[in-house]
Amino acid sequence: MKDKDTTQKLYIITGGPGAGKTTLLNELHSHGFRIVPEDGRRIIKEQIDLKGEGLPWANKKLFAELMFEAAQKSYQEMIEIPGWDPVFFDRGILDTIGYLKLENIPIPQEMEVSARKMVYNKNIFILPCWRDIYENDLERKQTWNEAVQTFDCMMETYLKYGYNIIEVPKSTVTDRVRFILETINNFVN
Repeated sequence: MKDKDTTQKLYIITGGPGAGKTTLLNELHSHGFRIVPEDGRRIIKEQIDLKGEGLPWANKKLFAELMFEAAQKSYQEMIEIPGWDPVFFDRGILDTIGYLKLENIPIPQEMEVSARKMVYNKNIFILPCWRDIYENDLERKQTWNEAVQTFDCMMETYLKYGYNIIEVPKSTVTDRVRFILETINNFVN
C-alpha cells in the first residue's frame, strides 16, 4: 500500500443501483478525469457469456469474491498511477462488503483486513435512490425496495469504516459533476 497521501486522489462514487452512477462517471470521464467502471456489471456480463455461476442470482458468494478481487486489482492499478489528479471509482472495495452484509453472507476476515488497508479518500460521494430514473435491465434485476436497502447498507458500511459521506443531490448530470468538483476543490483549498 502507498502512503496515506497517495490515497487522497481516489474518490468513490457509490449508492444503490440505478441512481445514476454510471452516467455521472461517464460525464466525469468526458471532462478528462480517469474513471474506474463498476466491476459488478462487467462480471455479470462475463459470467453470462461463460455460462458461469458467479452471478448475484446464482451464487452470491462467488459473485462477491469475483467483485472483491476485481476491486482490489483496480485499486492497485490506480494507486500506482503517478500524479495527484482525481480518480473516480464506480463503487469500491467496501461495496462488496456491503453486498455481503445485505445478503447475510459472512464477511471473510481477509476481506476485512484488505478493506482496512486499501483505503480511498475519506470523503466518498453517495447517490441517493431516485425512482424517476431507476430502471431494470439485463444486469440490474433488483426491485426498487432492494435498491433502497442497498443504498442504506452502503451508507452504514462506509460510515462503519470511518468514511465521511457526501450525498450528491438529485439533479442533472451537469449539476452533479459541478457539485462533486466544487466539493473536491473545497477539500483541497
